[in-house]
Amino acid sequence: MIDHIDRNILRHLKEDGRMTATALAAKVGLTVAPCHRRLRDLEQSGVIRGYKADIDPSAVGLGFEAIVFVTLRQVDQASMEVFESRVAGNPNIVEAQRLFGSPDYLLKVIAEDLPAYQRFYDAELTSLPGVERLTSTLVMKNLKSNAGPPV
Repeated sequence: MIDHIDRNILRHLKEDGRMTATALAAKVGLTVAPCHRRLRDLEQSGVIRGYKADIDPSAVGLGFEAIVFVTLRQVDQASMEVFESRVAGNPNIVEAQRLFGSPDYLLKVIAEDLPAYQRFYDAELTSLPGVERLTSTLVMKNLKSNAGPPV
């Protein structure tokens, strides 16, 4: 179980994942050794899953986003495993969730522009195994992205 000091560490790391242990210790009111130990414990227990750069998709030429709702023909373990494996291996599908009810999945897809998305849709999404129906909606504006859980 994490305590208020661990939560404070997590809050600061959400803002700046590159913060040094020394700077982090100063912000949370610990000396470096116990701060580093807590940080290591949070990493080893899986609370902190990793450190990543927050890349602006538009800055790397992938400013077009679509949300795709997927309904499978058959919802059984084998069909889901094959579908989920293909989705996990596709770099243009940047988020994927299995849903309760209908549709079965929600995918967030990025592409260069509308023509590139259409090519991706026609070549990749329609060929995903077990798909009965795809419904796309285009993202007009991102208001909040990858905020992580409140700590």
